[in-house]
Amino acid sequence: MLVLPAMNNRFYLFLLCCLLPAGNLIAGGVYQEPDAFIQESFPGAKPEAKIFWPSAELKQKIERVLGHAYQSLRIRYWQTGQRTAWILEEIGKDKPITTGVLINQHKIEKIRVLVFRESRGWEVRHGFFTEQFDNATLDKDLQLDRHIDNISGATLSVNALEKIARLALLLEQQVTADDQP
Repeated sequence: MLVLPAMNNRFYLFLLCCLLPAGNLIAGGVYQEPDAFIQESFPGAKPEAKIFWPSAELKQKIERVLGHAYQSLRIRYWQTGQRTAWILEEIGKDKPITTGVLINQHKIEKIRVLVFRESRGWEVRHGFFTEQFDNATLDKDLQLDRHIDNISGATLSVNALEKIARLALLLEQQVTADDQP
């Protein structure tokens, strides 16, 4: 049996106040390893990763989608037939959110938050939010074909996932256009 020493109530209040902010720190984390997302997206034989090098013209479109230049010179993806999977990152408030996006025939089949590093906005990882992206496509103005409902207190994370969805659809259009005869 644990016996606590008799201490001033102020000490316990202080201790409680110190521990409360720690609750926000455990909101983030690794929800699914990127490799597990790829394996789940392609049951059976996992395809080899491919490398896509965006052209200067595509880089301008990417900048329109993200609101800033994409940091990487090349982008990895996985493809089998008309299905492509992308592991992409976008900053929420201060830190990157790693997201897996599976696209089938120019429509989002699923989007999943894999790694969340922020202290707020982690609610975007839940199915009630990500299911809004199911079957979403990209219109000619590089916007999603549907409205995505916001989550109060998670606006920056919601915006980041919308950008990732738009980016994945844009990239998928490019790699599947390259496969057309």
